[in-house]
Amino acid sequence: MILSNITVPLLGLVDTAVIGHLDSAHFLAGIALGSSSISVLFWLASFLRMSTTGVIAQSSGEQDNEKLVGSLYTSVLIAICFALSLILLSPFLLQVIASLSNASNEVFTQAKLYFQIRVFSAPAAMLNLVLLGFMLGMHYGRGPFYLVLFTNVVNIVLDVLFVIGFEWGVAGAAWASLIADYAALGLSILLTINVANKHGLELKFSFVERAHWLSLLTLNRDIFVRSLILQLCFSFMTFYGARLGEVTLAANAVLLNFLMLVSFAMDGIAYASEAKVGTAKGRADPVQLQLWVKISLFWGALFALLYSMVFYFFGDWIIGSLTTIPEVIAAASIYLPWLVALPLVAMSCFLFDGIFVGLTRAKEMRNSMLTSALFGFFLPFWLTYSLGNHALWLAMSCFMGLRGLTLAYKYYQLSRQGALLA
Repeated sequence: MILSNITVPLLGLVDTAVIGHLDSAHFLAGIALGSSSISVLFWLASFLRMSTTGVIAQSSGEQDNEKLVGSLYTSVLIAICFALSLILLSPFLLQVIASLSNASNEVFTQAKLYFQIRVFSAPAAMLNLVLLGFMLGMHYGRGPFYLVLFTNVVNIVLDVLFVIGFEWGVAGAAWASLIADYAALGLSILLTINVANKHGLELKFSFVERAHWLSLLTLNRDIFVRSLILQLCFSFMTFYGARLGEVTLAANAVLLNFLMLVSFAMDGIAYASEAKVGTAKGRADPVQLQLWVKISLFWGALFALLYSMVFYFFGDWIIGSLTTIPEVIAAASIYLPWLVALPLVAMSCFLFDGIFVGLTRAKEMRNSMLTSALFGFFLPFWLTYSLGNHALWLAMSCFMGLRGLTLAYKYYQLSRQGALLA
């Protein structure tokens, strides 16, 4: 899971590096605005993967194959509906992006070009989330690794071909990602069929019973609200950064790749704990459940420390590798210390997210996210907004830390009450 997730940021890193070596900051700022807008929309759909993983893992632990297959098809239908809604709403969403970012005409032109192409990869991206969730729930760790590695290789090759070879600029980066998403969908379907055959599952279309359907919708709703609040905070960073100027926006785009490296590595551990915790709950085994929680926290702390050390010693080199624009390098270096501290601050929020997904306790995740956004992000930013971009990174650090603290406290409460399996 760690290996598969750590390759995901390569998509953003390659886009940033290829565009970052063009001759003007507005290309990098444009792809930062366009790709982050797409990421916000696609990450809103993370509820599809999370809910699918939790429900599939628990159904597998219960050995209820009918419920398992029915949950998969229900998630597929929800994914298709969500993807089509994004495409239909894309003209309106572009207007919202323009009004919120207040970006220059040059920057928004590039962002709009990227967005209008990438949004049509929504059906593939949404279905990939569901099928990824199925593979994770079935403890098939190699499948996601093959899938993500394949997607990144296709994207990297096409990025270089379209942007550098054909000189398509930002549009080339968008087309590369779109084609990579649909290529990945084909592989996802093959891997899903392979997993089903290995476990003796018959993938014929079926609906789950009405009570379980409603339960799955409620689960998706709460995780969607949680994801919406999360993306609101990340979007605020992008849009407020745009108001601080294209150099600040471009510098934050470079530094957010550091955060993505951390998040996807931590999520690698969290994904594994989702499957293990979910299966333990399905088997009603509290001893195994708590064992997997302890193991996840141990490895999470180890990797967080490793990331902080790498960013401390090699952060400036990484920035210089992503862009050759002097003013962007100088700006990113100023804010690098925030990224050195962030892995240690944010570690527990990623891991407890995975634990609560496995427990299918989305309501607690939603409430933690809301509390952390209000008192961990927007309140610190409001108190320190005069510090400019430093206020943004301070708010992000407080936000990540409070998410971990609130979820850890809730887990402690459930454990003391003997309610982890409820």
